[in-house]
Amino acid sequence: MRIIKKNAMFYMMMIPIVVYFAMFAYYPLVKGIQTSFQDYKLMGERPYIGLDNYDLVIHDPSFWDALWNTLYIGGGILIIGFIAPLLIALSLNEVMKSWFKKTAQMLLYVPHLLSWVVIGGIFIFLLSPDTGLVNMLLVNIFGMNPINFMADESWARSIMIGSAVWKDMGYNCILFLAGIAAISPSLYEAARMDGATRWQQVRYVTLPQLMSTMKVIFLLNTLGLLRIFDQIFVMRNPAITSKVDVLMMYTFQKGIMEIRFGPAAAASFFVVLFTLLLTVMVRKITRFDEV
Repeated sequence: MRIIKKNAMFYMMMIPIVVYFAMFAYYPLVKGIQTSFQDYKLMGERPYIGLDNYDLVIHDPSFWDALWNTLYIGGGILIIGFIAPLLIALSLNEVMKSWFKKTAQMLLYVPHLLSWVVIGGIFIFLLSPDTGLVNMLLVNIFGMNPINFMADESWARSIMIGSAVWKDMGYNCILFLAGIAAISPSLYEAARMDGATRWQQVRYVTLPQLMSTMKVIFLLNTLGLLRIFDQIFVMRNPAITSKVDVLMMYTFQKGIMEIRFGPAAAASFFVVLFTLLLTVMVRKITRFDEV
């Protein structure tokens, strides 16, 4: 009791934070779980129907298609979006000219500041079959026929993965560079005194010392793997929906477009459950608690 009185001011400062999370995070979560067990309607009775909504979602083939698309696209973004910024950060760390390093960081970070509406417009413009820069290069330099990238199912997932990696490349790269900057210079000096080459310094000093940063970035990216929505909503079209519609689009379709809140809530609960399972798996595999 004496400790509580002593730190009363700090507990008072935490009240707005607790209220915020209770109102905007945990109450919607509890309400969503309740809705998933109801025949939810905007007006009138909302009887409880047990697991019928979950049964409907599990036996819906489009749900499993959406799950596969989510794992495919999200997995690609997770792996490539982790490796590519790491390689660029290691390369930039070797650049001696500070002005070039700062300029490259700024240029890489700019796409992260843009909304998906702008990013989608850029890719639609670049990949247009008539006036897109990519097709102009393919036709005029390589003599190929123009490709309708945004309406071709074979390109759909690759474009989604590539655009997402490009957008967040700079953000992850800066996190890696911050981790590299925190490595003690004495370790590099000791390695050089032992005759280590530049590559050996990267392999035996930089990468091991960067391990904690890599674990944090990989875990944060894993948490967002199943929550892909804005990008798909902006860049999808009827020609490629079967290849790019993800779990959050399935939930949006059920809840907003079809006004079926019960199945939408059940699908949302699966997203939360799968995210928790993935997070636990990643923590175990990467030994995150040993950071």
